[in-house]
Amino acid sequence: MIQDGGNTVVDRPQTIAALHDLTKTYGSPGGSVRVEALRNVSIDFREGESVAICGQSGSGKSTLMNLLGCLDRPTSGRYLLGGVDVATLDDDARADIRSRCVGFVFQSFNLIPELTVLDNLEVPLLYQGVPAQRRTARALELIERVDLTDRAHHRPSELSGGQQQRAAIARALVNDPLIILADEPTGNLDTATGEMILGVFDELHREGRTVIMVTHESEIAKRCDRVITLRDGQVLDDIRNHHDRPPVLR
Repeated sequence: MIQDGGNTVVDRPQTIAALHDLTKTYGSPGGSVRVEALRNVSIDFREGESVAICGQSGSGKSTLMNLLGCLDRPTSGRYLLGGVDVATLDDDARADIRSRCVGFVFQSFNLIPELTVLDNLEVPLLYQGVPAQRRTARALELIERVDLTDRAHHRPSELSGGQQQRAAIARALVNDPLIILADEPTGNLDTATGEMILGVFDELHREGRTVIMVTHESEIAKRCDRVITLRDGQVLDDIRNHHDRPPVLR
């Protein structure tokens, strides 16, 4: 781990994220109720692969995503992101890693309703101290990338669900993250719009992005390189899909 201007610089190794005997237990110390949401989970995520995280409600999917996204810390075990043991970092260092190395795409979009699409994309860069001109240029580049140039100055309420999710994907890319975490990204969309959004993820994957997606839909999981199934906080299956050809954009 190298320090650059007070920030943690993270390399991009072949194994981009790795969990080693990770356990997450909820409940107050000494309390009568303790819930093991994850139990001794070990998973390696390779750079450039797409991974579906599946499992029934209560299987540990959300807990796993929170740990991968540096939103929470494990009770025990190690989590290496870009070679950095995130589990050992204090809150400020973990927030720094999260803001620069993880891109989030949520089912409910999570755009700031009072801000335009352009402003929503600039916010993460503002927190990093990126100068205004560079912030705007980067945001406009990604807005064009997701075909929202004519909506750059619209607020979320003025966008369709598909447009909001494309804006959310653009925001997830603004910091050039090591991994993109998508939590049921088509859950609030109709079938046709969901297919369009999955096409965007297919394209990101072909470009070499690492995409980790929580989904309960088998058809979405089949598009990914790997399908990891959780049950009762443990890995039940870790299966590789064999695609005859790359996914086709629609």
